[in-house]
Amino acid sequence: MAASAAVALVAIGVCTAAYFVIRYEMYHQLDLNLTQSATRIVQADRHPATGVLAGECRYLSAPACAQAVPADPAKDPAEPYVLPVSPPVREVASGERAPYFSNFTLEGHPARMAVTPLDDGRSLQLALRSDSVQRGIRQAALLLSAVGGAGVLLAAALGYWVSRTGLAPVARLTATAERIAATRDPRHRIELPPGPPGREDEVTRLAASFNTMLGELEQSVSAQRRLVADASHELRTPLTALRTNAELLARADRLSPEQRDRASGALGRQLREVTGLVNDLIELARDEEPQPLLEEVRIASLVEHAVSTAEAHWPTTPFPLSLANEATPLTLPGVPARLTRLLTNLLDNAAKFSPPGAPVEVELTLSQGHLEITVRDHGPGISAEDLPYVFDRFYRAEAARALPGSGLGLAMARQIARAHGAELTAERAPGGGALFRLRFGEGSRSGG
Repeated sequence: MAASAAVALVAIGVCTAAYFVIRYEMYHQLDLNLTQSATRIVQADRHPATGVLAGECRYLSAPACAQAVPADPAKDPAEPYVLPVSPPVREVASGERAPYFSNFTLEGHPARMAVTPLDDGRSLQLALRSDSVQRGIRQAALLLSAVGGAGVLLAAALGYWVSRTGLAPVARLTATAERIAATRDPRHRIELPPGPPGREDEVTRLAASFNTMLGELEQSVSAQRRLVADASHELRTPLTALRTNAELLARADRLSPEQRDRASGALGRQLREVTGLVNDLIELARDEEPQPLLEEVRIASLVEHAVSTAEAHWPTTPFPLSLANEATPLTLPGVPARLTRLLTNLLDNAAKFSPPGAPVEVELTLSQGHLEITVRDHGPGISAEDLPYVFDRFYRAEAARALPGSGLGLAMARQIARAHGAELTAERAPGGGALFRLRFGEGSRSGG
């Protein structure tokens, strides 16, 4: 409707302007004829008599009916004037008014009159019938009205066609969105029109962006479903063990003190395991760091604290720490508890795979404005088949299935790193073992 209304207004405006132009031109031609007739009369007789001078004044046909009118009514002739004499005609004769043209009706006939001054104190009136002019104006008005009406109808048809064609992707987008809302299936996509990739219109780009959003939504839904499925699978075993030990403790009168102690200890360990797993899932469900908790973190002190905590937790594993002198005073914005959890997960993972007594090397460096923390163990390393999946949730390599853990530590570490604008990667260390590299962006800066 907006497109049709715009085109219709343009069509009506053009037809209206054309009507006034035609009307002006036709009257202008008539005025030129009257002006030429007045010039001929004045040139033929420098001092024409007062009263009717020339022309067929009864029917106002060509040549123009002419009469001279004095400024003083006392000088009027005895015969009555044929053309109407009004006060403006006397004013033109006396020089009080400029020459002018006017329309009037004489004996039922429309006419056009010109009034111009003479040089002897009189005015000259000339009149011609304007039937043909008015008839032409009416015909032009009817023709332009028909053209304008056709233009409005054509504008409505073209506007409907343009809107249906141009907004077809929007209609498909709406239908796709409604279908997804009804089926809750984000696999649907909008069919895009063929064409070069760099010359899409706005609606096509909108549809392409919507398809991209649907792809991200599908990935998010799939990841959520995988997380729920993996979590339910991981929780099933410890919950079954908890239920078994709880049932054993419920029949404590049939157990010996040693059996009760073992069941109670197993129940406590399993409770801690389930609690840790649930806490990890809660941490993974949070994608962003809470802004009110952000503060400037002195990264060297944070690494030293994480290493000392790991040494207490893994007493048989040494953790040699290397701090570059220029990296020591660096600070970066972050959540200290979350960054500590990231480093703790990396150190625990390295210590878990290291042989007894083998060191876990930790190094903090600053290179080209980037802060980098590396953690290297001397264990079996990461196989080429497992390397792309080490940061996936609940993923555990064949060599790690017998070790304690839920497979969420590295996934949580990468999530915390991304939330802080850092990049966490894993690779096979030269000479054996695994090497984890945590690289922060240029947001780190020197602190006092």
